[in-house]
Amino acid sequence: MSDTVLLSYPEPGVALITLNRPDRLNAMTAELVGALHARLDEVADDPSARVIILTGAGRAFCAGLDLTGYGTPAARVDPESGMVGVALATQEEIAGLVVHLRRVPQPVIVAVNGAAAGGGLALVLGSDIRLAATSARFSAAFIKIGVSGCDIGTSWLLPRLIGAGAAHEMMLTGRLVGSEEAARRGLVLEVVDNEALGERALAEARLVMANSPLGVRLTKETMWASLEIGGLAAAIALENHTQILCLNTPDQREAVLAFLEKRPPRWAPGQ
Repeated sequence: MSDTVLLSYPEPGVALITLNRPDRLNAMTAELVGALHARLDEVADDPSARVIILTGAGRAFCAGLDLTGYGTPAARVDPESGMVGVALATQEEIAGLVVHLRRVPQPVIVAVNGAAAGGGLALVLGSDIRLAATSARFSAAFIKIGVSGCDIGTSWLLPRLIGAGAAHEMMLTGRLVGSEEAARRGLVLEVVDNEALGERALAEARLVMANSPLGVRLTKETMWASLEIGGLAAAIALENHTQILCLNTPDQREAVLAFLEKRPPRWAPGQ
């Protein structure tokens, strides 16, 4: 496994994924993107992992695409497709990270420790809970390199977080947005001192893990699916099915018993 993306377990149930190219501000290359996909797959298959924390090494979270060279995408490219085929495979490989963040069963808490630009911003948007250090900076920087400001899901995710007007301004200008403005606009949940970011993310992970494993997993699936559902009735129908699934589990019975006995619930392992 490439050391450009590290995986550790700072506490039981918490998988910490760290982008690890600090000398290049954790900019995206084929190696880093492939390693992040692999780490997400590894954690998704680990029943002991309840929550993922995603962060960056050094003074940046992720500066987006490495403009000195991306490398060769992992996907097989038809030699007849030429540079267009390579470019499309690269685009799909990077954009697939946002879908992958949504697909893993564990909630993803992103701890933004510095600059999150371009693809780095997209990783922030694709996470479930967003926390930032005071040094964090955000930019839809794609437009700064001569391409569209809409990339890697940003045009869909950003307006849903901060509203269309503010999102359009960010995508059209590519300007840097500081951590306090990001919090004020709803891009991140909270801003803390740089030194406190790791512990704050762990505290949030503990809050999530206090709930039943299946309940958390289905909440993640349903809350994201509901963003794409066109009407209230369809969303309620999905919620109804989700609730019936949860009502027929040992964890739901344990949750009620724990509430009545005024004690923390004891979840079954490996759920």
